[in-house]
Amino acid sequence: MAIDLCNKSPESVGNPGPQSSLPVEAPPLESLRDEQRDALNFAYRTTLSMDPRFVAGDPAAWCSDFGYALNRAAVRVDNRTDEELQHDALHHPDPVMREQAVFEYADRDLPDAFELLTEVIRHEKHREVRWDTLWAMEKLGGPHAIAALRRFATDSDPEIAEWSRLFASELTTGDPAFDGRSGVFTEGRTFDETIYLLIHCDLYVRLDDTNRHWGKISLGPLGLARIYGQAHACPNVATREKQLLMAKSISGLHTDGSPHMDNYLFRGFTERSRRDRGNFFFESQVPRTFFKSGRADDPSMGTHETRIGFARYGTWHLDPNLKVRGEDAIRYVRGRFQGWGYTNVAGVAGKSLEEILRPGNGILSTMHDPEVRDLTNVFILGTFKGKLNDWDGDGRIDLNSRDVYSTVDGEIDSNQDGIADEPGRTCCDYRAVGI
Repeated sequence: MAIDLCNKSPESVGNPGPQSSLPVEAPPLESLRDEQRDALNFAYRTTLSMDPRFVAGDPAAWCSDFGYALNRAAVRVDNRTDEELQHDALHHPDPVMREQAVFEYADRDLPDAFELLTEVIRHEKHREVRWDTLWAMEKLGGPHAIAALRRFATDSDPEIAEWSRLFASELTTGDPAFDGRSGVFTEGRTFDETIYLLIHCDLYVRLDDTNRHWGKISLGPLGLARIYGQAHACPNVATREKQLLMAKSISGLHTDGSPHMDNYLFRGFTERSRRDRGNFFFESQVPRTFFKSGRADDPSMGTHETRIGFARYGTWHLDPNLKVRGEDAIRYVRGRFQGWGYTNVAGVAGKSLEEILRPGNGILSTMHDPEVRDLTNVFILGTFKGKLNDWDGDGRIDLNSRDVYSTVDGEIDSNQDGIADEPGRTCCDYRAVGI
């Protein structure tokens, strides 16, 4: 999130839209000479060090941003050198760690970040690391990002090609751009769409009771999915403007091989003044077992039943070429989220990043429960993006083929038959699975 929040001019973050886009009459970046492009990029980069208090008007618009304040105060949990990050981004055997090196390097905003990210996209074999790296490139922004993204617009992988065009379009017009592929709708599924989410966040960890010392890790989408679970946004056309189901599952947490299922039903408002999109603000409140060990499904230090809240807000974009139940399908969604978490600082102290980024090694929390709030020590702030993809390689977009283990009300549905395994249960029972 700090890549977006702290490395951008206040105008573009606080009020994105046509006024922050490149002028329509501007010549294509590809037509500029190298020295012209470098000059344009330098002009862009010089705006990044502005103190927004001098340009944003009312200080409440920026000085009150908790994430902005924490980013200026926090020290990095990832203490690898820049050279180690470069090596790991290209050569680490674990794709999660390769991606984590990419996002950490981008978050440091180093002068050669575009060169490293471009090399990763060119040589990486894991397609999700590739498209996540494209997103990290977009986050850096500026003319160099647009030019670099466009290099992959004709990639042999159609998803990489579409992501690159989508991100470049966002930087130049503020809106995504889609290709013209047709879609496939799977009958008999609980949800009309199952949108695979990329989530990038900054975790700010309070390190002591003085509130003076904070740690920070910029967590990439695969790393977040490994710890907290891979998320899918699951709308139904009839209800998508007032509620949304977000289904998460963690792989590798249960010793019996079953996924850890964790569902969140969000409700709120959607603004529909434009036919092709919806701007939304949704909140979720769900019952959860809080594990005082700081690790999901680990009751070794005691548990407590509580309720966890989370907020997400953003925009979904419709594609008139894809239809669901007679309506345009949501092709793309983007937005921000924030919430609270808990990590056992003593339990992770002195451990390597590989040891920290383990399934379930971090849990969500709340400030509203007296038994939990004093343990709460993580502020979670991030962005998400999700796009319908072709998952089976048949050249058509899969609208709702992804496996999600939830009823329409967020109850666990392990066999995906639309009926709750246990009425009212929205997270799998740690007492009934192998851990």
